[in-house]
Amino acid sequence: MQHHLQRQFTAGAERVLSEAARWSGCGDSNGFGAPSLLLGLLAETECRAAIVLARHGIAAADVQKHWPRLVRSEVPLQPGRFGDEVEQSLSTVVARLGDDPQPLVLATEHLLLGLALGEHETGDWIRQRGVDYNSLEEEIRRQYGHPVGPPPVEDPQPLALPPEAREERTSSQAAPESTPLEKGSWAPRRAALAEQIRVLRVLDAAVNRGREGLRVVEDYSRFVLDDRHLTDQLKRLRHELAALVGRIALGDRLAARETQADVGTSLWTDAEHRREDAAGVLAANFTRLQESLRSLEEFGKLIDPSLAGEFETLRYRSYTLQRAVQITEASGNRLADARLYVLIDGRKTAEEFEELASTLVEAGVDVLQLRDKWLDDRQLYGRARLLRQITRRGRTLFVMNDRPDIAALVHADGVHVGQEELSVKDARTIVGPEALVGVSTHSIEEARRAVLDGANYIGVGPTFASETKEFDQLPGLPLLRAVAEEIRLPAFAIGGITPKNLPQVLAAGFTRIAVSRAVTAAADPAVAARTLSACLQKAT
Repeated sequence: MQHHLQRQFTAGAERVLSEAARWSGCGDSNGFGAPSLLLGLLAETECRAAIVLARHGIAAADVQKHWPRLVRSEVPLQPGRFGDEVEQSLSTVVARLGDDPQPLVLATEHLLLGLALGEHETGDWIRQRGVDYNSLEEEIRRQYGHPVGPPPVEDPQPLALPPEAREERTSSQAAPESTPLEKGSWAPRRAALAEQIRVLRVLDAAVNRGREGLRVVEDYSRFVLDDRHLTDQLKRLRHELAALVGRIALGDRLAARETQADVGTSLWTDAEHRREDAAGVLAANFTRLQESLRSLEEFGKLIDPSLAGEFETLRYRSYTLQRAVQITEASGNRLADARLYVLIDGRKTAEEFEELASTLVEAGVDVLQLRDKWLDDRQLYGRARLLRQITRRGRTLFVMNDRPDIAALVHADGVHVGQEELSVKDARTIVGPEALVGVSTHSIEEARRAVLDGANYIGVGPTFASETKEFDQLPGLPLLRAVAEEIRLPAFAIGGITPKNLPQVLAAGFTRIAVSRAVTAAADPAVAARTLSACLQKAT
């Protein structure tokens, strides 16, 4: 999305944007972030924005210290591409100065005003250091010779008035011989303004609760789960919330805010001041977020129905993210000790199958998957029942491949599906909420989607060429490294893994593997299984 082409900038602002595009590490997939823009302003030392920042003691070193992930490149990384925070800031400042002569050519001081108005961490940071957006806006208006302060209001309509108020206003305006104070013709206007303040108070409180709850949830995903993918998803949600909130003037919200007189500040329950564990913190703040989004949606209808609809969309996305975060946590706990996952077929006879399965359970294999494309349904069901009986003797989990119906019938611990089989949603409908649902993934995009779809674990590969299954492409070790870097949902590397190449898998960040022939075709399957388990446990 080339936001750069949608607005006009002065030459100085163009230089700032070019410098900002060199700084990566705090943006998003759309482009560079608000901290990068702040560094771009500070680099243009003679511009008005830099002078204002210097007046408040803000230097580039302070920005880099607060956002240590910022890294500069000699070549602009995404010229003309603005991240969500920057886009929200620019949209806010354009809306704020909408009464100025158009088209508005944005200079460096406009860029700074956008940051100061921003509903994001950078905006909070510079406001805490004394950059006041009201003073800055007044300075800009004086500089360009535009009116300072709000335009005169002849007939304000802050919000849609109730029918009785509109009727009262109409009747009062029809009697000019009576003064406003005598006949109360100003009462509807006062009532409308009072309602505007009340609605703004609700919106302001909901915004604050929502942002606070979302930040807590994001911190949980970042520091407790250490999950880059989910943290990024929550951060995107936070930025989108900030962009929507930016359409409600911050100055109006602050003017309506009255914390000292808020009756709710003195109301609390014991549950609000007690949390049993980190998971309790997570659940409470997801609830806080969703309730706030609902309030924003309902009261937002009074000012902008389209805005209310967008709050609703964010609320539904928060439900999906809550499921993904909590399933990641629960699955990590349930599969904490699961390292060696072995796929077996039905063998030629039930007796041969029973012998192999019993041997692997006794050898300590963590998960056994029954995968057979040749047995008929009746035979496959018989093998599944047998494997369920065998795995009940120990701690080995039993997962059925590609057949949630059979998994449900024999009460397997879970089912595994591929990209061409039933979806996670459909498999879950059949096996129920307690069963594990695993998904084969062959790209980082498929792995990310499996997390959001609610899978309990993923198979990642193929890592090496395999004799049991053919693939047109071999994602290999690079895919393992990509998944290990950003996803904490339990993930098993699969495809051609042997004791010989296992060190490469471990070096890629995986300590869970799924194998077949490396164990089942070995001279002694039990020894092969124990050898792989020992290597995995040592690495763990």
